[in-house]
Amino acid sequence: MAILIDETKKVLVQGVTGREGRARTRLMRGFGTNVVAGCTPGKAGEDVEGVPVFDNVADAVAAHGAFDISTIFVPARLVKDAAIEAIEAGVKLLLLVPDRVPLWDAMEIAAAARTHGASFVGPNTLGVLSPGKAVIGMIGGRADSAREWFNAPTGDGGAVGVVSRSGGMTSSCGYYLCRAGATISTLVHVGGDSVLGLRIPDVALLFQDDPETGAIVVFGEIGGSQEEQLAELIASGRVTKPVIAYIGGKVAKEGTRFSHAGAIIEGNRGTHAGKVKALQDAGATVVDSFGDLPGAAMGALGRGE
Repeated sequence: MAILIDETKKVLVQGVTGREGRARTRLMRGFGTNVVAGCTPGKAGEDVEGVPVFDNVADAVAAHGAFDISTIFVPARLVKDAAIEAIEAGVKLLLLVPDRVPLWDAMEIAAAARTHGASFVGPNTLGVLSPGKAVIGMIGGRADSAREWFNAPTGDGGAVGVVSRSGGMTSSCGYYLCRAGATISTLVHVGGDSVLGLRIPDVALLFQDDPETGAIVVFGEIGGSQEEQLAELIASGRVTKPVIAYIGGKVAKEGTRFSHAGAIIEGNRGTHAGKVKALQDAGATVVDSFGDLPGAAMGALGRGE
């Protein structure tokens, strides 16, 4: 199985006629994603990579029925309107790719999602990929490289689920895990902004319920409390599968911003030491070096040397 995305999900692409929309639609369709339609205001009747284009989400729904997922490739200032349009049209999962989405816009999207029982990944996310099934966003860059880099599950329940706060490290985690012999259930980049939809603890719970996932690998960072909240889930018994984590930003000091808007230390909150201690005290394995992550994950699955 997989979480969030597989070959059965009906996907809409908002902003499909733009440069990124076109390129990523090519990736998604080439990898096997069921991209059914796209929309860009004023572009109805066009075709992008074999995908029909509509002026708005409502027209796409009228023509093709309800969509499971919308991937949004529009300028940051337009993300709020695009997201709320999709939510109000009944789409239950959104992928918000753009960065620099205004904070208040992200908060309005979150409120709309709660009201309508929807969820979203991002903003500022590279996407979600389930090897052998489908991808939303841009993980892998091209369909052939994505297929080459990431090993699909074999059905034995021993795949690794990856959740990361860094887009590039999402791909790197998957790549090096697979070079070590692992298979991957799903790769999830939650995004780098301070206001997010699905966060590390939310994704960990999805992996916990996924029978294909045998262990959870986390690439965390300083700032915020996502990793500490994951530790609470482990300590309370809500996450029982092995968790193997690496936390970036060890040398950062108070006031340091580490790569992403959501990665900033404020006082004693969100420190590297605090995150490591919380996870270790809860029973997770925390490695000191990123290069140790694949071996630790294989060991947790009983497949180490």
